[in-house]
Amino acid sequence: MNRLSYENAPRILVKPPGPKSREYLEIQDAYETKSRIYTQIFKMAIDDARGSTIRDVDGNIYIDWFSGISVLNLGHSNPIVIDAIQNQLNKIDHINEVPTESRIQFLKTLESTLPGDLRNNAKIMFTVTGGDACEAAVSLARYITKKKVIIAFSGSYHGIAGEIASATANYHYRELENLDYHNIYHLPYPYKYRFPINVKEEDISKIVIDMLENILKDSYSGVGPIGGVLVEPIQGEGGYIVPPDDFLPMLREVTEKYSVPLIMDEVQSGVGRTGKIWASEHWSVTPDIMCISKSIGGGIPASMIAYKKEYDDLLPPAFHLGTYRGNPLALAAGNVILNYLKNSDILNRVQEKGKYIMERFNEMSYVSNYIGEVRGKGFMIGVELVKDKKNKDPATEFAVKLKKNLFEKGLLMHTCGHFGNVMRFMAPLTIEDDLIDKGLEIFENSIKELEKV
Repeated sequence: MNRLSYENAPRILVKPPGPKSREYLEIQDAYETKSRIYTQIFKMAIDDARGSTIRDVDGNIYIDWFSGISVLNLGHSNPIVIDAIQNQLNKIDHINEVPTESRIQFLKTLESTLPGDLRNNAKIMFTVTGGDACEAAVSLARYITKKKVIIAFSGSYHGIAGEIASATANYHYRELENLDYHNIYHLPYPYKYRFPINVKEEDISKIVIDMLENILKDSYSGVGPIGGVLVEPIQGEGGYIVPPDDFLPMLREVTEKYSVPLIMDEVQSGVGRTGKIWASEHWSVTPDIMCISKSIGGGIPASMIAYKKEYDDLLPPAFHLGTYRGNPLALAAGNVILNYLKNSDILNRVQEKGKYIMERFNEMSYVSNYIGEVRGKGFMIGVELVKDKKNKDPATEFAVKLKKNLFEKGLLMHTCGHFGNVMRFMAPLTIEDDLIDKGLEIFENSIKELEKV
């Protein structure tokens, strides 16, 4: 693929926000809700974007390590995606459930990429957003098992609109949705750097699985009958946390033992982000239900769940509805995106470059007092910042300052984590080598600069 991004990025002509950006932001403030958050992080107004670069209305060009929160895995304005959307736009841009060529092509392509036993042996249910996909997955598990309680994990994020906010670990979202605390039970995620129980690292997965099995077999556990287990194969908003290699296989084993549907939320970790089309493939684990969204639509909202065929026989008509499900434009984009991942060498590059980027971050950690841990797979990499490496106190304020410093230097990078102290690398998979190296240089210089302060 030819170069997609602007040359000579980053290029900061005027300290952001520039005068035109400030004008746009003021107008936005006048008309739009003040509850926005991203305009507090990236104070600019955008003119256009190409590949892994964004240009604001003042002429500044930024390196994009943000990707709209992992929505643009093939980058901004990728020609193969644009052409697919444009061709579909010339045919039909919206229809409910009735088949179109783009829908049929997408279904066939998606089925051919699914992990393990789901491949060419699944049914697809279209939804609208990532949260909607997780909501549908939970509803499906509860319906087929006739059991209400869902096991989720600390640090999880599965959406914040509707009842699925109960599965998202941060209780503030439940408070905003005015949800009761019931029918979702959170176990510790095997977060090695901050596991809440003092055990040997090699025993972390077993501790979590033993807790789950106790709930499944002991009717006096107080939790209630379990209708499903919902897990991110690599946690996203929780801090880009990669579980120990034995965790997902053990989780699969115990859920099969007790006939409990295993739901994997691949909304952020899927579509090539980790160097595999689906993150679960790193551990050769097949879920019963899988949630898909974000980059599957190439920037157009789209989501779906893939699940075992036999579940479908139990469903009534209109089980899960939504006006914008399976939009033809998004499916046309999704078809070319999945085919590109299947038929090019991009996933090998993501794995190789991902290792290189982690090596560079680790090298920085050897001399930095603030980098506590570097973790990830492919282009899903987290850099956890701490005040002190021994006691691991989260450096949340430092992360906020670093994010602002990077932005002013022309690098867009966002945070995540239990304490908002994890810098996450989620650049488009198509990012050019020079933008990786320039971004790493800016990151390293910014860390050094702020440490001196």
